[in-house]
Amino acid sequence: MGNSALKSHLETSQKTGVFQLTEKGLLEFPEELQRLTANLRTVDLSGNKIEVLPAAVGKFLQLKTLTLNNNRLTCLPSEISQLKKLETLSLNGNRIQMLPPSLGQLKALRTLCLSGNHISEFPTGLGSLRNLDLLDLSRNKIQNVPLEVSELQTIEINLNQNQISILSPEVSKCPRLKVLRLEENCLELSSIPLSILKDSQVSLFSVEGNLFEVKNLRDLDGYDQYMERFTATKKKFA
Repeated sequence: MGNSALKSHLETSQKTGVFQLTEKGLLEFPEELQRLTANLRTVDLSGNKIEVLPAAVGKFLQLKTLTLNNNRLTCLPSEISQLKKLETLSLNGNRIQMLPPSLGQLKALRTLCLSGNHISEFPTGLGSLRNLDLLDLSRNKIQNVPLEVSELQTIEINLNQNQISILSPEVSKCPRLKVLRLEENCLELSSIPLSILKDSQVSLFSVEGNLFEVKNLRDLDGYDQYMERFTATKKKFA
């Protein structure tokens, strides 16, 4: 893309606080953006070929939304932790394998989307994200949900299309968790912790496409308590 086109984008962004440059074949995070570290609230560079997010991303202190879906990122710089106002981080369709521990410092974060990456272990260290509403880890390679899941403050966890065969009962201790999506995994009926049905806040538990018939959930102890929560939530939004 020509310099003049980029220049006009930068001029517009200076006024609006929004920089959007999608599907332009960019190979790297535009260096020119660093002139706008004081203004930018939204950056969307989806559908490019960016392989590295530079450490300089930590300078965008006003940033509230960072979207880099469908690029070629394999990791994130630890400097991302400096984005104290960041509310939405969307990195679907990249090649990320692990998250930096510093991600837990993004105290304002509400939405973290990592669908369609190469993550094989459930990320821990996100329990400090007290405002997190959605954690989307669908379409990865996660095989088990560990004890540490209980630290999460999120309202929804999406784990559809992973390889999960082990689900820790600790998930029922997530204080705000209402929606748990586990469609198309490797769960057996015996791997479903009864505490999710009996003792949790979960009012939508989605498990289609596992190694059992969904209707067999009805036979489990606690199913009636779960259905009460499910029905009450449905009525609220009807």
